[in-house]
Amino acid sequence: MPAPAELLPTATRIAEALLEVQQRVNDRVDATHAELLPAVQAALGIAPSDAVDPGDLVDQRITGASAVVTPAAVAALVPLTAASAATTRAARRAVGDVVRGADDRLAVIAGPCSVHDPVAALEYAAFLARMRERHAADLEIVMRTYTEKPRTEVDWKGFAYDPFLDGSSRISVGLVATRMLMAEITALGVPVAAEPLNALTPQYVDGLVTYNGVGARNVTDQTARERVSGFSSVVGFKNSPEGSIDVAVSAVISARSPHDFLGVDRHGVSAQLGTTGNHTGHVILRGDADGPNYSPAHVADTKRRLAARGLPEVLVVDASHGNSGKDHVRQVQVVRDLAGQVAGGERGIRGVMVESNLVAGRQDLDRTDPGSLTYGQSVTDACVDLPTTEELLAELADAVRTRRAG
Repeated sequence: MPAPAELLPTATRIAEALLEVQQRVNDRVDATHAELLPAVQAALGIAPSDAVDPGDLVDQRITGASAVVTPAAVAALVPLTAASAATTRAARRAVGDVVRGADDRLAVIAGPCSVHDPVAALEYAAFLARMRERHAADLEIVMRTYTEKPRTEVDWKGFAYDPFLDGSSRISVGLVATRMLMAEITALGVPVAAEPLNALTPQYVDGLVTYNGVGARNVTDQTARERVSGFSSVVGFKNSPEGSIDVAVSAVISARSPHDFLGVDRHGVSAQLGTTGNHTGHVILRGDADGPNYSPAHVADTKRRLAARGLPEVLVVDASHGNSGKDHVRQVQVVRDLAGQVAGGERGIRGVMVESNLVAGRQDLDRTDPGSLTYGQSVTDACVDLPTTEELLAELADAVRTRRAG
């Protein structure tokens, strides 16, 4: 793998080479259709003259359509290494065991709200590698490596879509760079978590993601529920922005069920996909606009709702977002409250999410001057810094030990 500072330039070269290949593939597809479809039309009695020019009926608001790298091609040039595979395999088993209750540790998903700088992300990953070693007996720590960013209205959509932070939207480069970044992080022995927003993007990081959290804006999306029913990773569903726990419970039920649906294969070609259902599915409490939902009463209520639907009484709590009122400093209070619940014997809480970065707080992204950004500070939601994260992890590990002893 290249040096951290060379990750984006290397991803650019790979993407450009793959786009040349893909354009040739697309040209061959067009040529093959032109060669074979007339015979099919003739055999079925369909006259080409029956078709009219769609003219102004299609693509009226499409400004461009260009080739994109495919998951299979990216994986061929950024292959899954033995070290990365071992990290993901072990972490999926471990987090799955934590969610099921076979492992009495706590899962912690910590990291930037969204990744925008691969150099800073790898520095953060090195920090988490040390924390994983220190707290291995009590915590299964996974790094937030979110390269897609859900937006309420319009803003930067994430590293996978605009890796240069300047509005150039070089998606193929972003997809290659995302896989390279996750490959490097997992090679360090640090498993990664993601938020899948698009039907296509999970294919590009296949084999690298341990945990997928479906966000509050997507929890009611039927297609999102169907997709994660086939994921090999552990999956969680946040309550809706309005605070509905029931929609997250419904999502868990749906994701745990088998589905057949229209998707895409590793070559980006439409395919009918069938799934077994994902029995790691669980609810994530993230608060809402009216306030937090992590108190013992909220946890007990969520467990009752799960039990009423025949589901395991387990959940993960997001210390940020509605639970902190989007004030990163308040994440400390949330985690300490959760640690108290765990230490007091609460076994329904199986995991905690923390938004954390090298530098505390957040900053605005100026896409006309992305080079002016403060290194290691979030460009989306505000995060706690490394010393604070270190303290919070220690408190959670201590809580697990207390619960275990009690």
